[in-house]
Amino acid sequence: MAQRRPTLMDPPVEELLDKVDSKFTLVALSAKRARQINSYYNQLGEGLGVVVPPQVTSISGKPLTIAFEEIAAAKATYHRPEPGAESPEEAEPAGEEPVLEAVAAPEAAEATEDGDTGPEA
Repeated sequence: MAQRRPTLMDPPVEELLDKVDSKFTLVALSAKRARQINSYYNQLGEGLGVVVPPQVTSISGKPLTIAFEEIAAAKATYHRPEPGAESPEEAEPAGEEPVLEAVAAPEAAEATEDGDTGPEA
């Protein structure tokens, strides 16, 4: 097996394209997830906890690099809304394409059946 030469782009674009259906999807998904990660870092001090935190451990602190690593690890996925599934009031204006929705599933919190999360102090 041939060894891969080290490049600046890790994970490689070819590996990322295997996870999605087109280049457009890769760009849209990674940009949307990078914005979500950036929002998470910006709201940390406010204690809101609305945005899903990064799902992978990364050496880089750049949101786009973290988004690419999440896509490569299949932690960030997408789904396309069905064209007929929208209600009339939620319909897109004429001429606009539906936007991808980035989905990052947080790891399930470990808790016992009675809701106890651990020993109390």
